[in-house]
Amino acid sequence: MNEFNGEIKKMMIILSKATLENVYAAFVLANGARMEGIEAEMFFTFFGLEAVHKKKLEHLHVATVGNPAMHMPTMLGGLPGMEALATSIMKKEMEKIDMPDIHEFLDILTASGVKLWACKLAMEMFHYKKEDMYENLDGVITVGDFYKQGSGLGTHMLFI
Repeated sequence: MNEFNGEIKKMMIILSKATLENVYAAFVLANGARMEGIEAEMFFTFFGLEAVHKKKLEHLHVATVGNPAMHMPTMLGGLPGMEALATSIMKKEMEKIDMPDIHEFLDILTASGVKLWACKLAMEMFHYKKEDMYENLDGVITVGDFYKQGSGLGTHMLFI
């Protein structure tokens, strides 16, 4: 009998929001999995699709409203220019530590073997076509397809 020791063999990461902080968190986790020899797949759904949309992926922002980690009142976060300011500050800090931009990070992920999937339902809802998306996207699949790919011992799903 083969016992399972709890080892993580595959990470299935679902990205539903394309705020800069969520996208980078998901990308770092997927990249970290690959660096540890763990398989990784990402499923971009709803607003998370913007992280792999050719025209939108370089224009992602930091969420300033309703983000408790910003340590500012919601009204202040909603003022004109606050989101742009917070985004600019975060991008400058990421440059200091040589964090790649979104497109370059996607290239790094695909080169390391991370599978990138777009949600069929969300693609239809937003009227996106595969040609609108990052060129190395592995495909457009249903939630059910994504779950089937996540079957097996040692698979973990993470929703961001």
